[in-house]
Amino acid sequence: MADEKKLRGEIFERVKQIYELRKAKEKFVEGKSRVQYAGRVYNEKEMISLVDSSLDFWLTAGRYAQEFEGKLAAYFGLKYALLVNSGSSANLVALSALTSKRAGERALRKGEEVITVATGFPTTVNPIVQNCMVPVFVDAELGTYNIDASRLEEAVSEKTRAIMIAHTLGNPFDVDAVLKFAKKHNLFLIEDCCDALGAEYDGRKVGTFGNFSTLSFYPAHHITTGEGGAVLTDQPELKLAAESFRDWGRDCWCPPGKQNTCGKRFRWKLGELPFGYDHKYIYSHVGYNLKATDMQAAIGVEQLKKLPEFIKARRENFAKIEGHMKQYEDVFILPKALSKARPSPFGFPLTLRKEAGFKRSEIIEYLEGKGVATRLLFGGNLTKQPAYQKVEYRKVGELENADRIMNDTFWVGVYPGLTDEMIEYMLAAFDEFLKKRRK
Repeated sequence: MADEKKLRGEIFERVKQIYELRKAKEKFVEGKSRVQYAGRVYNEKEMISLVDSSLDFWLTAGRYAQEFEGKLAAYFGLKYALLVNSGSSANLVALSALTSKRAGERALRKGEEVITVATGFPTTVNPIVQNCMVPVFVDAELGTYNIDASRLEEAVSEKTRAIMIAHTLGNPFDVDAVLKFAKKHNLFLIEDCCDALGAEYDGRKVGTFGNFSTLSFYPAHHITTGEGGAVLTDQPELKLAAESFRDWGRDCWCPPGKQNTCGKRFRWKLGELPFGYDHKYIYSHVGYNLKATDMQAAIGVEQLKKLPEFIKARRENFAKIEGHMKQYEDVFILPKALSKARPSPFGFPLTLRKEAGFKRSEIIEYLEGKGVATRLLFGGNLTKQPAYQKVEYRKVGELENADRIMNDTFWVGVYPGLTDEMIEYMLAAFDEFLKKRRK
């Protein structure tokens, strides 16, 4: 009778064969195949790891989650990484944790203000609103598409308590200016690194500067677990607060399947509960269930091993596109980075110059018609989105650049799944359009 280890080995070999069969069918055909802006890049290793986890049938966080969290934290050189079910949930957990008494005297309260950028993805901003605080929108820079740090002082008021901003499309924001401003005004900083895994500023990984940082593992991102994300911090009290908000709001910090980690499970006295109430059922925060599964983490463990080559490929693809597009600087504002920044590119953004002679809709419709996927810079000017029409917020100035980005900016992919053939086809599509329309 075969033992389980042998049977698993046989299953894994079959999984490898299935992957190889699928891979053999992949072929890029110009004019028929899509040049995607992003996508999953994986091999049989991720599939085998996923199947291995499924055979354990440990359906919540388990051995793979523990391994993935540990290796994520080690990658950043931080103490703690907490897996969650999405990057959006990561942002919600991070901001919510700053409302906890574990955040100390600086804990955020209803009605206080959090500075953010007017452009970007809505779930960088939504946790501010969901926690009954007021977002303060600052304009973005053209080229970097990050917050205009020169306008931060205009944004501050007596109610300002935190900054929550992303490193846009993998391009680090002005960390020096933001940290100086945060220190001057005693503000918390949350770094949204969902699009920026592996980016560096002054030789140090982004995600290591703030009180919290967040990641997304959605299929479009640098590594994927399908759905998934993470919250990172170096501060023990903030880690406990984040963990509580992620895990129903409970006060207990036992991992799944464990009990009495604190050594006094039936000797707590909290709130108005009777002494000795089971600590596993004491809730210190109004939390959620935002945990990831072990099957997601199993994929992440293998994806993380590939991260260095993924980042290398993204940078190389970005450089190829940049080298070609320099000839069109009279038509487009090309992307730029600060001198201390080393991006881990999520995409290649372009903004039409006012004298371009055509509209954004014209070029993106042409590219899409050729099978080249394009994307806008997420929500554009978020204050113009229907979701925020009845939300209380402040804005700094008229947000002119945010409007430009809303109307004139788009981006194309640089992800590791793009081959040289795909990139050449995409650039040829740009050439064809611009040859006809360029003044």
